[in-house]
Amino acid sequence: MSEGASGSEPGRPLETPRLSLRRWTEQDAGALHAAFGDPDSMRFWDSAPAGDVAETAERIRGSVAVSADWHAAFAVTLRETQEVVGMVNYHDRRALQRRLAIGWMIVPAWRGKGVARDAATALLRYCFTTLGANRIEARIEPANAPSLRVAARLGFQREGLMREWIVVEGTPRDMLMLALLRDDWKG
Repeated sequence: MSEGASGSEPGRPLETPRLSLRRWTEQDAGALHAAFGDPDSMRFWDSAPAGDVAETAERIRGSVAVSADWHAAFAVTLRETQEVVGMVNYHDRRALQRRLAIGWMIVPAWRGKGVARDAATALLRYCFTTLGANRIEARIEPANAPSLRVAARLGFQREGLMREWIVVEGTPRDMLMLALLRDDWKG
């Protein structure tokens, strides 16, 4: 990838042997609504489920409008078919501090198949090598066992509990802070 550490868009998709990650677009709303409209998928997200595909598209438009210096989200597609099976993102990027946070959401039909780990691995590589991150955080609710397993497999270390760190629909919720340092990364 040819861009510098400014946070500019990747010049080509991020890839793994079976996945391709590209900046998401409104056209991904139909496929991603399977996750964004699903109460179980959104249980650990920072907003309520989207009511319809149009609301999912609006969320994507809002994300795309944010500077890649701060945040970028990627549609996760199968390389062979280009089927959209999830999304990953980085957010809360602090370039001067060389840190950011990442997250992931997988369409229900594709959970438990290693997609989150594979996609996050490609995103970690991009964040460490292209964006110049030294510290990558994952903020995960304590009850979100599947995401905690993904983070552990990626090498993230638990650092502590942030009590009532986020408020979702008026209810404060705890988050675990996990982090992966460049020196600990095995990618």
